[in-house]
Amino acid sequence: MVTILAIESSCDDTSAAVMRDGVLLSNVTASQLVHEAYGGVVPELASRAHQKNIVPVVDQALKKAGVSREELSAVAFTRGPGLMGSLLVGVSFAKGFAASLGVPMIEVNHLQGHIMAHFIREEGEEHREPSFPFLCLLVSGGNSQIVLVRSYKDMEIVGQTIDDAAGEAIDKCSKVMGLGYPGGPIIDRLARQGNPEAYEFSKPQIAGYDYSFSGLKTSFLYHLREWVQTDPDFVEHHKEDLAASLEKTIVDILMKKLRQAAKDLGIKQVAVAGGVSANTGLRNAFLDHARRYGWEVFIPKFGYTTDNAAMIAMVGTYKFRDKDFCPMEAPAYARTSI
Repeated sequence: MVTILAIESSCDDTSAAVMRDGVLLSNVTASQLVHEAYGGVVPELASRAHQKNIVPVVDQALKKAGVSREELSAVAFTRGPGLMGSLLVGVSFAKGFAASLGVPMIEVNHLQGHIMAHFIREEGEEHREPSFPFLCLLVSGGNSQIVLVRSYKDMEIVGQTIDDAAGEAIDKCSKVMGLGYPGGPIIDRLARQGNPEAYEFSKPQIAGYDYSFSGLKTSFLYHLREWVQTDPDFVEHHKEDLAASLEKTIVDILMKKLRQAAKDLGIKQVAVAGGVSANTGLRNAFLDHARRYGWEVFIPKFGYTTDNAAMIAMVGTYKFRDKDFCPMEAPAYARTSI
């Protein structure tokens, strides 16, 4: 019986989960609302909040799972990528906790965790998971990648953004419109009420499977400035159509490259992961492509789209089976690839 405690602290969510033999027993997350006033995550405030939250979050995860510390087989933790101050809190806690129990430590790549979220099982729930190899569109505030997944430890990035990520573009455009932070949920809600064909924005033409979203942000800003000069209340009068058109542009850019990659690689199993995978327009596009192109698509539960420790526990379970442990001196890393 393998029981994993997992810790995720790469950005502004402090999360802990307990998984036993691949079945999730608990997943507790404390979010930080302090960043809303600043329009983005403030690293120093994030690390302080992690220090405050990590002990009660781990305590609640163990209690909800009905698992004692002595029953744990290993401690899995996010080693990177992410904000260094935030990561250090989780890594340091994991080291101290594992050392006190005399159990091994398992380092997990945060991006790998998002992809492997599709394999999380919950007691009493029907479960579908992709078969290897499959393609995964990993989209978040910091990443936009097309990943060829051959196994849990064999992943190849076949395409990625050369500048900004899709989630960052959404947040920045929301900020330009004065709608608040984080922009993803706001744009999603407004887009459901708007006309996606109302406005056209730039779609950069990048070779291969790579993405670019900086041109879209610039196009959106310049158009908005022009319209606001004519009507100072333009955003308020047209925010639903603006949100819907922005969402459609981003989804079209993402799906065009993914569609080409799937065709060229001959892969019909296609998944989506990361924070932007919660977007309704993107989820609908996946369902549409399943009908049009015969894809078998895998869309995560909303709870597994944002940063969470359950996905870290999933990778930790696979690594434990392979006895892939890490030394106590392993440092956190802010930047790394899959």
